[in-house]
Amino acid sequence: MSARRALITGITGQDGSYLAELLLEKGYEVHGMVRRSSSETFQRLEAFRDDIVLHTGDLLDQRSLVDVLRACEPEEIYNLAAMSFVAASWSQPVLTAEFTGTGVTRMLEAMRDTCPEARFYQASSSEMFGQVLEVPQRESTPFYPRSPYGVAKAYGHFITVNYRESYDLFACSGILFNHESPRRGLEFVTRKVTHAAAAIKLGLQEDLALGNLNAERDWGYAKDYVEAMWLMLQRDAPEDYVVATGASHSVRELVKIAFDHVALDPERYVRIDERFLRPAEVEQLIGDSAKARAELGWQPRTTFDDLVRLMVDADLEMLKRGVPQKQAG
Repeated sequence: MSARRALITGITGQDGSYLAELLLEKGYEVHGMVRRSSSETFQRLEAFRDDIVLHTGDLLDQRSLVDVLRACEPEEIYNLAAMSFVAASWSQPVLTAEFTGTGVTRMLEAMRDTCPEARFYQASSSEMFGQVLEVPQRESTPFYPRSPYGVAKAYGHFITVNYRESYDLFACSGILFNHESPRRGLEFVTRKVTHAAAAIKLGLQEDLALGNLNAERDWGYAKDYVEAMWLMLQRDAPEDYVVATGASHSVRELVKIAFDHVALDPERYVRIDERFLRPAEVEQLIGDSAKARAELGWQPRTTFDDLVRLMVDADLEMLKRGVPQKQAG
């Protein structure tokens, strides 16, 4: 019996690398799509680079997507590629729309043309809820995105629903709330905080500049969350699921846990910088994953405190080894 084949777009990212590891453990033949870029890095894939097949493709280029799908003939497609940093979506709103929104349509069209029997997973986001209309947020909660990124993700979500209903494709979305790990990029607040706590402890950094310390998020561990992606594509019928811990924590709590872990007083090192305040803030996101827990049998295994501590420990180890900061993500 031949191994199941899966294609992951965005395989070099946090989620893509963890998902690739999970699928390899399950005996899959794993293919990944990467953009042709002189600055492309594969640090997150180093441990299993020889076990996966990489293809060059681009969500901005329809033909390249068709070529990739024809080359690997996947049974499962995980569309994780996007302009994933919310803050950058204000400075690059059109590019964000092209990648994160229209790119989903291009991938669905390519799938419909080349492998309509495949199963498709779309990475939706809690940022679609934005200015939340109910707490907690569940699959039926209306979207009210507060960033170009959130708007683009909402388009990607609805176009996936549209293709599922119009063309009878197995296409589903995971509405994932914030999920972090030592593989998170340094521009994200969780990794920015844990990396700074480690660097300050080691005498490599003097302080930490942050924006809104009162912003609250439902933060989980990316390694737990990619399992939910896989479980969605094993169902008999495609449906959308919220994936979240159901617990909300503030940036202030994040800072305290990280700095306490290295025996530092955050009051001495953390300062507020208005440059890091969003034009339109999303104050509180907290997800209700009851449907995923009941139907997928999924549940988070890592607490917020444990997540922050494991990220700080990973950053301490990385900095002690002298890994350049630009390669840290």
